[in-house]
Amino acid sequence: MYTQREVLDLVQEEDVKFVRLAFFDCRGRQKNISIMANCLEKAFKNGVSFDASAICGFETPDKSDLFLHPDPSTITIIPWRPNTGKVVRMFCNICYPDGSPYKKDCRTMLQKAIADMKKECGCSLNFGSEIEFYLFKLDEKGNPTKEPFDNAGYMDIAPEDRGENIRREICFTLEQMGITPETSHHEEGPGQNEIDFHYSDALAAADNAATFKWIVRTKAASNGLYADFSPKPLVDQAGSGFHINLSCSDPTKHQNVLAGILSRMKEFAYFMNPTESSYRRLGSHKASKYICWGNQNRSACIRVPATKDEERVEIRSADPECNPYLVFALVIYAAMDGIKNNLLPPPPVDHNLFAEGGASLDTLPDTLDCAKKIADASQFVKGILEQ
Repeated sequence: MYTQREVLDLVQEEDVKFVRLAFFDCRGRQKNISIMANCLEKAFKNGVSFDASAICGFETPDKSDLFLHPDPSTITIIPWRPNTGKVVRMFCNICYPDGSPYKKDCRTMLQKAIADMKKECGCSLNFGSEIEFYLFKLDEKGNPTKEPFDNAGYMDIAPEDRGENIRREICFTLEQMGITPETSHHEEGPGQNEIDFHYSDALAAADNAATFKWIVRTKAASNGLYADFSPKPLVDQAGSGFHINLSCSDPTKHQNVLAGILSRMKEFAYFMNPTESSYRRLGSHKASKYICWGNQNRSACIRVPATKDEERVEIRSADPECNPYLVFALVIYAAMDGIKNNLLPPPPVDHNLFAEGGASLDTLPDTLDCAKKIADASQFVKGILEQ
């Protein structure tokens, strides 16, 4: 947790020459601008301007000036860049020219959600992510193919699992950048992998998820491969999920949190599943389409795991194309709704929904267009996005 002064000292002591200022568009895609290290003090004071009209979903050319303000607590040295003339990265908040927060900045939106929950409910949520991805081979021109790197299955080992060394590289790099990996293994699909990391507060968890995807893509490319985070890259194989584990700092509110999130699942499906292929994933290979919860039940869209240390819930419907800042903010406000209205969840579902179905249960939207219409009609969603 560096201050601005400490960051400036670190930059000088570590022979840093370039500073990457990272931010996100409305879809959650990371962008950045590099500045020279000797410009950092001015960036802390005044921000760094950029053309907002060139960023998807931001502003029109007649109102195009926005400013990046680096968050010193997020500084990290990029370990795969040179040791002489080092490169560091910081996440930024986006502001209008007058210094007020930019309303479409998803990182600022998440910060507000965290503050609102603390103020109105006296508690907070911790988040942990499980992000699945595929590794595909490149063709002779260096373009991605749909040929998996291996044909291994769930938790297989080498030599069938050929992703072992790349996962180890990713874990080492995560540690170097201040993120604690916990488990890594081969997933169900051919060439499919998963790496899980330690839970943290909501903002750090979103920052970590963004950093993770960047590291995975970088390490895959350095090994002559392509890392694919799309939700359904192979039609007849398991899709890739972005499983969200969360727990409440006040365990007495666990049931309210669960009920609040469950009650809003359909309304923010558009944000958890933001592409057409997202809806080809739901309903098979442990990606549930049924809006329900169950103890240890991976066929429900929310699972309550069997844990010995704390009560937590796992949201299983989201996929890696989602914007974690926006999704985490929506989850926090849904949890707040559950707490403030003392909502209680329905009884758990204890059967295999993939085998037996759930005729009496509501389901997530089956197309992106349907999900968008539901989100557009949601006063809950509008109230969050327009505040």
